[in-house]
Amino acid sequence: MSGIIFFKTLMLEEIRKFYLDEVGCTLWLEQADCIIFKHGNMLFGFCTRDSADKEGMITFFYDNKEDVDHFYARFKDIAYSEPSYNDKYKIYQFFAHDPEGRAIEFQYFDHAVSTHRDGRQLLVSRRSVRKFKETVIPEDILFRLFETCRFAPTSMNRQSYYFKIINDRAVLEKLSDIRGSSSKPIANAPIAVAICSDPRLTKRLEQDGCIAAYHFLLAAWHYGLGTCWIAAMDRDDVKEWLNIPKDHYVATITPLGYPEKLHVATPERKERDYFIRE
Repeated sequence: MSGIIFFKTLMLEEIRKFYLDEVGCTLWLEQADCIIFKHGNMLFGFCTRDSADKEGMITFFYDNKEDVDHFYARFKDIAYSEPSYNDKYKIYQFFAHDPEGRAIEFQYFDHAVSTHRDGRQLLVSRRSVRKFKETVIPEDILFRLFETCRFAPTSMNRQSYYFKIINDRAVLEKLSDIRGSSSKPIANAPIAVAICSDPRLTKRLEQDGCIAAYHFLLAAWHYGLGTCWIAAMDRDDVKEWLNIPKDHYVATITPLGYPEKLHVATPERKERDYFIRE
């Protein structure tokens, strides 16, 4: 479920141009004398009325300081001051105002936050993470992560996949050495997770296991956690260390933890038409 915050305005067209063209929001809905913007998973709207709401503040937050600095450079003329670091809340921020004098804030959380990306942001922003903070993942976050992952699709709804949490440091070190530099990220995280599938429940071991693994990687990012798909871990020695039956399939073993750096630059991607073939 979602909600919308509405403001009364006397300057609908100026507001439209500012939030679409300058802030970079998307147009979610327009009808009659109202317009609704979308920014991440936030919906906020304006309706033409005989007075304007100017109380409160609209806050936009980003994954990195560079984005905040980018908007400061754009809005320097209407900013109240330069960006600064707030030690109390561990945020990097600056304040400005929209064309109607309404306060707006641009900020970056200098710590992990969860469940703030919309679906598209989640899909396009997820990256492989190879360096992690030592921060222990709270039990309630792990609970919510695995609760989300139980909805991963499987062939004929067999629900053949399962997860093994690995927190034994000696085992993590062994796993990180097994494939040289490719598996090194495992030792950099506080825990790792093996995503497996059971042949007693499905004839589609690889498909079920890999779907569950990708579901897990996306769900982890949703909760602010980094992962890295370590391939070629479906091996007898790995299964022996983890007490996994030899006929079970190990789709991947991924490190899991809070990223050392929250912002990872988007790699160059080919254009959409490259991926569509007749």
